[in-house]
Amino acid sequence: MDLQNIFKEIEKIDPEVYDRLDTRRNAMKQFTNISGKIALAAIPFALGSMFNKAYAQTSTTASVVDVLKYALTLEYLEAAFYTKGVNTVGLITAPAAQGAIQTIQKHENAHVIFLKGVLSSLGTSLDSPTFDFTAGGAFPTVFSDYNVFLAIAQAFEDTGVRAYKGQAGNIQSNATVLTAALSIHSVEARHAAHIRSMRRAIGQFGATTALKPWITLNQSGIATTAVNATYAGEEVTTQAGVNISALGNIGADRASESFDEPLAMADVLAIAQLFIKA
Repeated sequence: MDLQNIFKEIEKIDPEVYDRLDTRRNAMKQFTNISGKIALAAIPFALGSMFNKAYAQTSTTASVVDVLKYALTLEYLEAAFYTKGVNTVGLITAPAAQGAIQTIQKHENAHVIFLKGVLSSLGTSLDSPTFDFTAGGAFPTVFSDYNVFLAIAQAFEDTGVRAYKGQAGNIQSNATVLTAALSIHSVEARHAAHIRSMRRAIGQFGATTALKPWITLNQSGIATTAVNATYAGEEVTTQAGVNISALGNIGADRASESFDEPLAMADVLAIAQLFIKA
């Protein structure tokens, strides 16, 4: 086994590899000490172990922690919102609707518990903010009018889907966190589709809006403009340089529905800030 060539090949892939392993000389010395004590067949595993330890040091970077705290803030928001809704007497009266909202509430609380646990394992934490679900008076009847409650629920879920998508690239260095985030992302998408279906079932929309389980263009179906930022950019019909709406008879509506667009962290936090008191 030509150790020099192995290290040269690794250098090509990651020029900063020796910053992670102290120095090239010490890395080779470390490996020589290991390989002198084990059988030849086990050397590749020893080499892999050495570099796994080096790269494991980068899996808890500030960016990953920042994204986890950002995600936890959104989950705190949703969990508190649904908990308040479930506990408000007379708000949700239909048994099927009660069951659905209670299930979503449990999901969001599970997300909170999970993200708090991950942050704790990384040696940090984040307390829940206090919330104003009227958004400073924009939605004064959020817990007395079931229609308004569902509209805000839709805005939260649609924001959550785009928020998780927007951060995938920032946590790709940590496979465990990325996998967990994508798992939550898909559940948020199911919540969004179900809430939209609940709104449509009780006739919140006329024939012109015809709310669907997916987002058409940038249409929210929510009367106030307070949450318009949730849907900004969803009207995009060009993907990877290809105008999807121009292919066959797809059209702009179907093209926009076929792809969800990510939201940047700053945009998501601006939406969440509407409902954060302190």
